[in-house]
Order: sequence, then structure tokens, then C-alpha cells
Amino acid sequence: MAFTRTELLAFQDALVPDLLGPGLRLLFVGINPGLWSAATGSHFARPGNRFYPALAAAGITDHVIRAADGMAEQDRRHLVSRGVGITNIVPRATARADELTREELKAGGRKLAGKVEALAPQAVAVAGISAYRVAFGRPSAQLGRQPERIAGAELWAVPNPSGLNAHHNVATLAAAYREAALAAGLDLAQPA
Repeated sequence: MAFTRTELLAFQDALVPDLLGPGLRLLFVGINPGLWSAATGSHFARPGNRFYPALAAAGITDHVIRAADGMAEQDRRHLVSRGVGITNIVPRATARADELTREELKAGGRKLAGKVEALAPQAVAVAGISAYRVAFGRPSAQLGRQPERIAGAELWAVPNPSGLNAHHNVATLAAAYREAALAAGLDLAQPA
């Protein structure tokens, strides 16, 4: 599936439903959906995003999920059955994360705390250190496990899987995601 720029812009401010289910242990939190994700209704869907290859390399999933054309129902079930959920700090789609205001990120951090309290995962992994710092008022936070918890869950800041993040590759993303998954008590497959 391919979209023109005009087609994608029609999804500005659209929402992508959270991927959640029973037995949630690890909640991944993106910054906000991109336009491609909004167009397909699937988190981290833009071609070139390394989220799903990193999940497979970490052993969180047993295969690489292909979400660029929309996530298959069996892949949604696979994530839920593994105890994995996905949400965002800010729910509205934008072309770039830098279109979000500091106030939106801070409000999203507060809303996330309420969501985590209701869902009760073991661990929460926020993908994107810059957005994490703003949303949680921690300007000097570093990647990894955070000293504070969120609504009782371990809180992790993990690297953003966007292809624009040149500081990380699939292997380094997988290592960070695997740490959060182990903290959440996930039964991991052999890394792909």
C-alpha cells in the first residue's frame, strides 16, 4: 500500500486506537501516531520504522509483524497473547512529532498515568527520550529504567524506533526493549 502526501495529510489529527487486551504486562508508549499509522490504523506502521523488527529480535514476538499495510488480526492477537500493548503519549496523528506542543506532551503524561493505573501492566516503556523528558518533567532523564514508577508499574525510557533516529539500530533497540520485557515478566522467545 502506498499513499500520496495529500492522502496522508487527510489523516492529520486522526486517532489510532490503543492495542490492548487482557493479561497486559508490558505497555509500549509511542510519542504520537504518524500519518501513515493513522491511515492504516496500526501503530508504528510507517515503512522503515524498526519497532516490529526490534520486537522480533528481542524475542518479544516470534516473527516480524508487517504493519505498513495495516496490522493483520492474527498479529494483533499475537501481541495481546504475549502480554504486549501499545498506546501513545498524545493520541492525535501528525506528520512529525515536533508538531506537538510541550503542553500536549505534559497533558499526555498525566493521562498516561491514569491509563496505567486502570490497566495495571508490570512495566511501561516510553519510546522516545526527548518526549519522555517533557511529558514527565524529567529534563535530565536517560534511557533505561527510571527511578520513579508510574501508577505502580516500572517505568522505562527506551529509544524511539523511527528510521529518523540514527543513534540506534535494530540490535540496540532490541536490547533496550528486551530489558523492559524481562522487567515485565514476559516469557520471551529466542531472539530472532
